[in-house]
Amino acid sequence: MTTVLVVDDEAIREIVVKYLARDGYRTLEAADGDRARELVAAERPDLVVLDVMLPGTDGLELCRWIRSGSHLPVIMLTARGEESDRIIGLELGADDYVTKPFSPRELAARVRTVLRRSEPAAAAKERLVFDGLVIDAATHEVTKKGKALRLTAREFQLLWFLASHPERVFSREQLMRRVWGYSAALDTGTVTVHVRRLREKIEDEPSRPQHLETVWGVGYRFTP
Repeated sequence: MTTVLVVDDEAIREIVVKYLARDGYRTLEAADGDRARELVAAERPDLVVLDVMLPGTDGLELCRWIRSGSHLPVIMLTARGEESDRIIGLELGADDYVTKPFSPRELAARVRTVLRRSEPAAAAKERLVFDGLVIDAATHEVTKKGKALRLTAREFQLLWFLASHPERVFSREQLMRRVWGYSAALDTGTVTVHVRRLREKIEDEPSRPQHLETVWGVGYRFTP
């Protein structure tokens, strides 16, 4: 059974856990970052729903700790209008974010989407190779000139999607729909952050990308 760790205050946890249990997930709960660390280490959940503002170890620090050692998907919960927290969370490797107040049904839908897109891509074409860059869907691993790169689940999904459609240009709105699974009405700055993070990892010169190119006024494309 898929396990989701919910880290927030009691009132929020009660609502979120109710909706997740209704969808068939096993849930774990923590009220602070320190307890959450213990549960991540001991229970190895499949996804973490994580509030930014926590007693003890805060949500951003906990996200940094999770990302330093695993590809465990993380959905951040942030207060409405706290754009800085949202951007920092994405920079740290969060896979998605939801602003408060939020619809529990929407959060449950995002959990399903993130988990689904964290699974390996279809086995029909498990490996893409481009001039020393190897993208392996079966293992969710990317290597560059034989050296393993540390990508988050969402970064891998974005790279795999673009690399699977070489030379084709996708707008930020299209990428939100195709990779994140959400409508174009949502903040497409999320795409920009993930593209920047990917460039830092796969490009020799991130400021002069050879693979992840920007087509000004349109979007992004992957060039082999």
